[in-house]
Amino acid sequence: MPPSSPPLDSFDLAILAILQRDNTTPQRLIGEAVNLSAPAVQRRIKRMEQAGVIASNVAIIEPAAVGQPITIFVEVELESERTELIDAAKRQFSQTPEVQQCYYVTGEADFILVITVADMGAYEALTRKLFFGNNNVRKFRTFVAMDRVKVGLTVPLPD
Repeated sequence: MPPSSPPLDSFDLAILAILQRDNTTPQRLIGEAVNLSAPAVQRRIKRMEQAGVIASNVAIIEPAAVGQPITIFVEVELESERTELIDAAKRQFSQTPEVQQCYYVTGEADFILVITVADMGAYEALTRKLFFGNNNVRKFRTFVAMDRVKVGLTVPLPD
């Protein structure tokens, strides 16, 4: 949240909790649940969107249902940690549709990627493009998920 954002009060947190469960909940129902009018809920949601508290409104799709059943985690270690090369890696990973999540991290690896693909042939082609074709990638380690035990994007909110 940007430093200039107003603090979140209990109404904001209650609204966020509902939206994280189902962001298609009508504002009238949210208002009833948190004891605010629908216009007040609408103003608060708009303020939180403008402040960057609500980053996006999206549909979460089951990857296997659209032909992307394999989830892969990849640790990427770069040769050089020069700022422009790190920024180039961030851009490349951000622009790759198969990369669902990308984290720039501390430790031995420089990046952790979460990737979804249709099959291992698709992953092999992706490795050629992202890693073998990039002179700044020193090495990468692949971890294939055997089961999706818990997947979520909800953020724990204070009471």
